[in-house]
Amino acid sequence: MAFIGTHGVGKTTLCYELAGALKREGIHVDIVKEVARLSPLPINQKTSLEAQTWIFLTQMAEEIRSGSQHDVVVCDRSVLDNYAYLMFAFGRQKPIERYMQHWMKSYDLLFKVPFSGAVAADGVRDTDTFFAESIDHLVDELLAERNLPHERLDPGGRAGWIHRVKEVVLNHPKGQKRLLS
Repeated sequence: MAFIGTHGVGKTTLCYELAGALKREGIHVDIVKEVARLSPLPINQKTSLEAQTWIFLTQMAEEIRSGSQHDVVVCDRSVLDNYAYLMFAFGRQKPIERYMQHWMKSYDLLFKVPFSGAVAADGVRDTDTFFAESIDHLVDELLAERNLPHERLDPGGRAGWIHRVKEVVLNHPKGQKRLLS
C-alpha cells in the first residue's frame, strides 16, 4: 500500500503510525521510505531528468526488496507520485508513464493525503507552496486519468486519518487474510 500526495502533508507520519498499528496486530510490516531523500542528484525544483529517473527506479527496487521480506509493505509515496515530480519538471515521458501505469497494479491500497495549503519544512523538501500544490494537482490528474481506486483522506479530519486508514487496511480482503492466518 502507499500514501500518495505532495510533499510535507503528513505521509511519513501516517506510514509510521500505520506500521506501528499493524505490528501491534501481529502483522510483519516494513516501510519503504521516501527514496528522493537518498538521491545522489538534485531534487525539488533543481532536479534533473536523470535524478527523477533514479528516484522512480529506486522506488520500485525498494518495493521489490521490502515485499520479498515482509507480509505488508507501507510505502511513503508510490511511483505515481514520483512520476508527478518528473512530469512537473520535464513534461510527460511516455515510456516511463507506461511503466508507471503497469507498476500501479502492484499496490493493493492507495491513500491520497490532501494538501492543506502549507508545506511543513523538513530541511530537504521545497517549501514553495506553488510547487507543492502543482504536484498535488498532478497526482490528482494522474489518478483521475487512470481511474485508479484510492481512499481520499478528509482534509478536515487529520486527527482521524490513522483510524480511517487502519480501518480500511484491516477490512481489506488481504488484511483480513493476514489477520486470520
